[in-house]
Amino acid sequence: MNVMIVLGTRPEIIKMAPIIRELRTRRRRFSLVHTGQHYSYEMDRTFFKSLGLPAATVNLNVGSGTHGAQTAKILHRIEQVLLELKPDVVLVEGDTNSVMAGALAAVKCHIPVGHVEAGLRSFDRRMPEEINRIVADHVASFLYAPTPLAARQLRKEGIAVGKILVTGNTVVDSLDWIKKNPALAATVRSLGFSPGRFLLTTIHREENVEDRRRLAGIVDGLHRVARHFDMPVVFPAHPRTKGRLNRWGLENSLKLKNIRLLPPLDALPFMALQTHARLVLTDSGGVQEESCILRVPCVTLRDNTERPETVAVGANLLAGADPGKILAASVRMSNRARSWKNPFGDGRSGRRIVDHLSSIFH
Repeated sequence: MNVMIVLGTRPEIIKMAPIIRELRTRRRRFSLVHTGQHYSYEMDRTFFKSLGLPAATVNLNVGSGTHGAQTAKILHRIEQVLLELKPDVVLVEGDTNSVMAGALAAVKCHIPVGHVEAGLRSFDRRMPEEINRIVADHVASFLYAPTPLAARQLRKEGIAVGKILVTGNTVVDSLDWIKKNPALAATVRSLGFSPGRFLLTTIHREENVEDRRRLAGIVDGLHRVARHFDMPVVFPAHPRTKGRLNRWGLENSLKLKNIRLLPPLDALPFMALQTHARLVLTDSGGVQEESCILRVPCVTLRDNTERPETVAVGANLLAGADPGKILAASVRMSNRARSWKNPFGDGRSGRRIVDHLSSIFH
């Protein structure tokens, strides 16, 4: 068995890590292709190290750009890699441009694709992520659905039952691995915060950061939340988000309102903050999942979510970009008992996926 794993963003690295570690443990042949969609491989090198992963086999270094330009670069550069390495199967994860381009390039080279975290839907096709995940699902040969709900959605879209396997979500595996690190609480203090005495936010979705009105509404909401709880809001800012905050004159107002801007963080420092936050406010699908699994209340700064399981179990509320709704949702979630059930599996998803591939590619 010769597996190629394509990844391009830090959430993909986290969610592919259990599969990579399982392949290494079994001494199965694999390669890692890092597209560099959000960061260069050099910037992600410490991320690989902290998750116990080997170095990338190939770095495409596509960098940022428009959706069309970025997708085209990945398609163009990865095709030659596929022809050279000749994998039996290509694995992609999630909903990024790297996922769609990697899946398309593979099927055009007549190489089967496995889509990890298949079947998620926000039902909002204005989101580029929604288009990416739909395309990947419909060209893939193996669809690894994280939940029964995701599997039902795939069947509704006419995908053959035999292609679908409910595996749980690999993020549970990764969180179980990360939580074994004894330094998490100490890491929070080293960053200057006290466990349980801060709020955590992430904002990166195009629908928010490219819309001045929405971004200003979210910033106002963060001001209100920080004032209500009398706690700092810790804000590791994606470079594009920080650029928009600066362009629209919002960055200075954040600094005056007990909101602490930080650069993007490595896996362990971010997970330490997330584990010990009083509340998380985010537009990230992955952070919604992680907060649910960690039993940290979450408020989602979007009007929809492709992770409805988090809302259904009581771990998450949608607030959009309205300041009043953000505050109201934050107060409700902060008072909610952290007793919800984790809907994303038992932490053996990586093993199930490698088991399935091993049964097909000997």
